[in-house]
Amino acid sequence: MWRVETLTQHAVLARFGYALSDPVRSRILLTLREGPSYPGELAELAGVSKQRLSNHLSCLRGCGLVVAAVEGRRIRYELADQKLGEALSALLHVVVVSDPMCSRVSKEEHGDGEACCR
Repeated sequence: MWRVETLTQHAVLARFGYALSDPVRSRILLTLREGPSYPGELAELAGVSKQRLSNHLSCLRGCGLVVAAVEGRRIRYELADQKLGEALSALLHVVVVSDPMCSRVSKEEHGDGEACCR
């Protein structure tokens, strides 16, 4: 049974950001942007073990970004909403300008316990 939960814009962005903060999860999402896939294929493309992939898929399902569909004895994964694929495509075209000094600032120097993006 599906449980539908309405999230605030901030919560949606936080989940999306968390998912993208890990390179393996990012690779999984980018692969699923192209279409549904199976765990074995996703593990190979992401360059991780099936166990590690399973943990990442569980995270992505928990964030509401990926859904699983049972096909006989296999499970197929796909993006929960096609708009996620469109958002990923749009993000790939964003030009990021970074300050070289920022990447050198440690958590202690930053002042609030947070380090700059790396």
